[in-house]
Amino acid sequence: MEEINVLTKTDNNKSYNIILDNSYVNLANKLKELYPEKVKVCIITDSNVAPLYLEQLKSAVSDVFSKVHDFTFEAGEESKNLDVINEAYEGLIDHHFNRKDVLIALGGGVTGDMTGYIAATYMRGIDFIQVPTTLLSMVDSSIGGKTGVDYKQYKNMIGAFKMPRLVYINTSVLKTLSDLQFASGMAEVLKAGLLKDANFYEWTINNFLEINDKNEEILTNMIRKSIEIKKFIVEKDPFEQGDRALLNLGHTVGHAIEKYMNFTKAHGECVALGTIVAAFISYKREMISMEDFYEIRDMFVPFNLPISVDEIDADEIIRLTKSDKKAENGFIKFILLKKIGKAVIVKDVKDEEIKNAINELIVEWD
Repeated sequence: MEEINVLTKTDNNKSYNIILDNSYVNLANKLKELYPEKVKVCIITDSNVAPLYLEQLKSAVSDVFSKVHDFTFEAGEESKNLDVINEAYEGLIDHHFNRKDVLIALGGGVTGDMTGYIAATYMRGIDFIQVPTTLLSMVDSSIGGKTGVDYKQYKNMIGAFKMPRLVYINTSVLKTLSDLQFASGMAEVLKAGLLKDANFYEWTINNFLEINDKNEEILTNMIRKSIEIKKFIVEKDPFEQGDRALLNLGHTVGHAIEKYMNFTKAHGECVALGTIVAAFISYKREMISMEDFYEIRDMFVPFNLPISVDEIDADEIIRLTKSDKKAENGFIKFILLKKIGKAVIVKDVKDEEIKNAINELIVEWD
């Protein structure tokens, strides 16, 4: 078991721990340290994760809390809305949850985002614990306190910053993760190296066989390093007033593609495509070389991520990017690459540059 401490400057310089483990055996002791007096807990999860891990988690925490409740919603991005949030509120009210009680997010990014938002807003704030079950949520979404729900066609448009009291990562659950969801998480791992650590990026590429085979030691090292990169950034800029925006590499266009395709592609697949767009613009601006662009593009392939699409409407993608919360005063805040391992924030990317880069994704069939 390893512990990584994250300082939360947003809350009187308090901190929370990220635990890296290969089971839930040590979870109860960690929770007892946080909650010596027994309170109620509600485990929030989705219909895919519940059959796999809900009873296991309930058993692991049953001695810590006075009562263990659960709320399960239908898996998928389409559940990430205020109607489902309201159902959760009603359940908490019916079971007399108060500000001393706790929520646990058991699942991937959607579950973590929704549980965090509920925790931030129910009775003006109660504690929550992140127990991520996907690679993407382990290396990215469970860390840093961003929470939210989708509003109509706008992804994560309603949300709040709410830091968890604990993030507990059980890496053994990755054995049951689908190939698609594992690949989706790898997009965020590659992103972390591209924006901050060229050596880690190269290490990831060099170890693609072991990573895809889910070698436990290699995966643990990869997850740890990804966490450390995000920890370094969010500790400096918890509210995304500066460098935290660098973590949006690939997400500006990626979110637009995700919505354009009506969430039929996984989040990480869209991030990969968005990163290729950002890399192409960086290349055309002579910030990176042509060789770097092709390496960035092609290195998604060993991790089973897409580098092209059959058809896409570039104008519609551009329109959707301007509705994204990362747009400011009509300009899109874009993350480009100065080199592999160093990202920069720019606000002067023109529509024509984006359109040319998006068109680069389209496969032309004879």
